[in-house]
Order: sequence, then structure tokens, then C-alpha cells
Amino acid sequence: MEIVERKDFNRKLVKIVVPIALQQLMIASVSVTDALMMGFLNQDSLSAVSLAGQVQFVFSLFMFAIMAGVSIFSAQYWGINNRRAVEKTLGIGLKWGIIISVPFTIAALLIPELLMKCFASDASLIEKGAEYLKYVGLSYFMQGISMIYLAVMKNCGQTVMCSVISGVSVLTNIFFNFMLIFGIGLFPEMGIAGAAVATVISKLVELLWALAVMLRKSSIKIRLAHIIHNDPVLKKDYWKYTLPFLGNEIVWGGGFMMYSVIMGHLGSDSAAANSIANIVKNLAICVCTGIANASGILIGGLLGRGELSLAKKYGGRLVKVSIISGVISGVIILFVIPFVPLFTSLTATAQRYLRIMLIVCSYYVIGKAINMTTIGGFFPAGGDSKFGFKCDAITMWAVTVPLGIITAFVLGIPPIIVYIIINIDEI
Repeated sequence: MEIVERKDFNRKLVKIVVPIALQQLMIASVSVTDALMMGFLNQDSLSAVSLAGQVQFVFSLFMFAIMAGVSIFSAQYWGINNRRAVEKTLGIGLKWGIIISVPFTIAALLIPELLMKCFASDASLIEKGAEYLKYVGLSYFMQGISMIYLAVMKNCGQTVMCSVISGVSVLTNIFFNFMLIFGIGLFPEMGIAGAAVATVISKLVELLWALAVMLRKSSIKIRLAHIIHNDPVLKKDYWKYTLPFLGNEIVWGGGFMMYSVIMGHLGSDSAAANSIANIVKNLAICVCTGIANASGILIGGLLGRGELSLAKKYGGRLVKVSIISGVISGVIILFVIPFVPLFTSLTATAQRYLRIMLIVCSYYVIGKAINMTTIGGFFPAGGDSKFGFKCDAITMWAVTVPLGIITAFVLGIPPIIVYIIINIDEI
């Protein structure tokens, strides 16, 4: 019986982890191509796009919180075959996805320079980043809808289709990146703006495909009535669990954004090296992210059906899997350190920074893998979205962010030492 149950666990885990991991790999590959292509233009373009991407990051913080609430309730309601409740949850998520995305879109289109001044002090980085934001801003509104619907798909038995849609969106982004940045064939040469336009096109493809799937008879439907008039009982329960998660996202994301602000104000070399290090780290933890997502889906479904003992057993196994995946990710990062500089056009100083940053990333990802699975997966699935808020508030805002600011701007410690200090948060 134990063997059969374990095989069932492995089958469910692989079924969820593989498509999500591939989806994360495809998403991370966009950053890789952006870095490679921007690097061919110049290091300032690479740094500017990376810093401008912090606006998308802040936007994603709010969206991930909305998606977390949608995922928790849709997984549990889907577990008991309550489609109507899933559609009501979707309505709440879409309403707030639109409310959040509109201000970000307007700000990126109208005040891009002001946004860039939050992340950089170099005039060249501000100018190039603002050019990128003026074009990419349109994608925020589209993501406000597509991200929510894809989250519901992922938790309602359509993980593979969700990953296919995201994968095609990523491939579209990469294709138009190449064509529009360099002006291949009939396409105009747009440079840094081309990368932004490519993102807009890819997000349009993602949104239209998600809506096409929604039109299928068996799919969860977007109903205008559920968007305008939210179920008051479900709405109350939704925000009871989502607000702490939103607080956690803002606290964690705000701290993480401060890391980029600190590195961005230390110059183009540190900003560029930090950008590449983050890309390598995100590529290495794709499987870890898949396991973390699978943890929330599996545990949420079991708890929705009242199978607490089996949820505990799955949880123990998932923790072990997350540790192993974190160690493997760290080893992969150490292995690629000699090869990463070959694919970049960084200055000698930036390359020296990058090598040390990647060593830091190799142990950082172990803590990241465990924390994503437990704090980001188990706890919200079980209704506890408060611990992550408390944990990040203390580790980041009481320790790493103040230390980073003091060491960078008061003591004037070298950028690479500052980087090591601000990356102790996951551990």
C-alpha cells in the first residue's frame, strides 16, 4: 500500500512540476535573450532594461498576491468540484487585476523618467530605461487579465495547457526581440524599444490564447456578473487570506527591489553584473519553483478534500525534494561560472563582480528552494499567509536592507561586499 501511495505521489508531483518548471525555464529564457541582445548594443542598455524591469517586478508583487488568493480558493473548490465557486473566485481576481494594472500602465506611458529615477542616478540609464517603459507599459494591462486566468487554469487541471500558452508567449517574445532590436528583414531597427514592443506582442498572444481556451465548453468561464458583483461571503474569505499574502509580497518584494536600487546606484558595473547573476539564478531554480508551485497545488487540493494526514505525509516528502533540488541548483551555478562571461560583453570590473555574485547565488538558492516550498507553498495552502509577512519583515527590513544602505552609502564599502551582505536574507 505504501509503495502504491508513493508512486501516486511521484506521478502527481512530476505531472505538475514538469510543465511548471518548463514554463519557468521559458520565462527565464526571455531574460537571457534580453541580456544577450542588450549586451550586443552596450552595457548601459543591459543595465537600463534590467532596472526598468523593476517596475514590472513591483507590478508583479501585487499580481502575485491576487493570484495567490485565486490559486488557494480555486484549488480547494476545484478539489470538491464546485465550478461556480471557482468562477466567482476568478471574478474577484480579475476585478483586482484590472484595478492594479491600469495605474501601472498609465505611469509607464506618462512618467517613465520619474519611475527610472527611483532605480538609477546615471542619466544614460534613466534615459534608456524610460524609452523602454514608454513601450512596455501596454503589456501591464494585458497581464492583469491573463495572469489571473492562467492561475485558475493551473489549479483546475489545465497545468499543461497553461504552460503551453506561456511557452508560446515566451517564444514569441524571443522571436520579436531578435527581429525588432536589430531590424532583421522587413522589421525596423528599434534597439532598446524593440525589446519592449516584443514583450507587448507576446503578452497580447498570451491573453488572446487564454481567452480562446476560456471559450471551450469545459473551461472555467469569465462572467461579467462575477467581476462587477462579487459574492460577499467569498469576498470576505478571499481577502482574509489574501491581505496577509499581499503584505508579504510588498514586504518581500519591496526589500528585493531595494537590493536592485542599492546596486543600481552603485554604478553600471554592479547593476549589469547583478542583472546577469539574477538571470543565472532564475534559470537554475526553475525546477525548485516548479516544486514550490506543486506544493501549493497538491497540499491545497488535499486540504480542500479534508485529507489532512495525507497532506502531512506529502509535505514531508516535498520538503526533502526541495532540499535536494536546491543543492543541485547550487552545484549547477558553480559549474557554469567559468562559462557565463563568455556570453556577455561586460567590462573587466563587472565580470569580476559577476563571478563572486554567482558564488553567492550557489548557496542562496538552497535557502530559496526550501523557503519557496514551505513559506510560499505549504503555509498559504493551509491558510497561514501571515508567517511569511512576519519573516520577511524582520529578515529584510530589520536586517539586510538597513545593512545594505549603511554599507553602500554611509560606509562606502565596495559593491561586491554590499552584494554579499544583502544576500543573506534567504539563509
